[in-house]
Amino acid sequence: MQVPPICFGACLHTPQRHLTALALALSLGAAISLGITRFAYGLLLPAMRTDLGWSYTLAGGMNTANALGYFLGALATPWLLRRFGASSLLWAGGFLASAFMGLSGFFTEASPLLLQRLLAGIASALVFVSGGVLAARLGAQDPARGGLLIGLYYGGTGVGIVLSAAVVPWVLDVTQAQAHGWRWAWWGLAALCVLASAVLLWPARVMGRWAAPVAASGVPEVPFRWRQFGYGLAGYAMFGVGYIGYMTFVVALLRAQGSSALAVTVFYGLLGLAVLASSRIWAGLLDRHKSGRALATLNLLLGVATILPALTQHPVLVLASGLLFGGVFLSVVASTTALVRHNLPPSAWATGISAFTAVFAAGQIVGPTVVGWIADGPGGLARGLVFSALALWLGAALAIRQKAL
Repeated sequence: MQVPPICFGACLHTPQRHLTALALALSLGAAISLGITRFAYGLLLPAMRTDLGWSYTLAGGMNTANALGYFLGALATPWLLRRFGASSLLWAGGFLASAFMGLSGFFTEASPLLLQRLLAGIASALVFVSGGVLAARLGAQDPARGGLLIGLYYGGTGVGIVLSAAVVPWVLDVTQAQAHGWRWAWWGLAALCVLASAVLLWPARVMGRWAAPVAASGVPEVPFRWRQFGYGLAGYAMFGVGYIGYMTFVVALLRAQGSSALAVTVFYGLLGLAVLASSRIWAGLLDRHKSGRALATLNLLLGVATILPALTQHPVLVLASGLLFGGVFLSVVASTTALVRHNLPPSAWATGISAFTAVFAAGQIVGPTVVGWIADGPGGLARGLVFSALALWLGAALAIRQKAL
């Protein structure tokens, strides 16, 4: 089914440069919700695990708690979107995520830290889903560049990753002589989230004035149906299972293999820069395919990136893994928004994006704890990443069966 042109009222003639600026500002929502709130924990994990005496299972459980919160937030978001609108939810979620990140620096016991990770996950889902809805509306304003505008939003995760790579290792180094010096990294990350949330007020205000999306005259409403997107949803759930193991534990694996703090910073920073570039690299793929082909292709490549550090410690190949992973994984997320936008009218976008976010979160609940449990046994973290790669390749096999409506 080809979705007809969409009218957004007064914003119909918004200049291209203004749309690009809005997408870039909006991308800080992805920087908060994934780049910082979710992924920066991987940089903190080795120091916290050593200081607090955690097993890998408990260390993975922290991101499982975050993913559970993300899942709950994704389930609640459709109702909240109808009640408050995407613009209000965007900035409110950003400031809530900032608060919960900061509170994580005040605890050393596992239970309150798990609670803070859960609450941060709920807040980040509000940001991520509402931002995705607004990004889809931006893409509809300029269909020729729709894939790029959506990709810019999701590519903002790379901003969060690069900022985390610049801040966290430096803070950990400066505070290593202090008791629980890692807590300063949580507070630094919270400050970054506050600044990013303040920037989000601009796109939230501008897009909040836009008229509600209206389909072309005479076009029947087409609701989102889970069954019609079954293979795409299943493939995306396996993406959630597979990718999060890499993002949670790859830094711990590199440190266990003897990589220096500088090497880890370079690796993580390059991964984040690759995320920033990914929006342009894959924009054409997202625009061309209305089926699950884009999701399948990207899952396949991501599995290759994930398995490399488990097979070799060669510095060039390890860096290639980070670059490939960073250049692909957020475009997997963008591919599901593009799939919804290609196949459904705008009235169903929020429900569709929330459904994909929910299965994504469900996969992330499973991934970190399973990989941590595997890592506590024979084979360690390397075997855990093999499991992650297999999950991603299974996701590719499922997604390729998703047809355009």
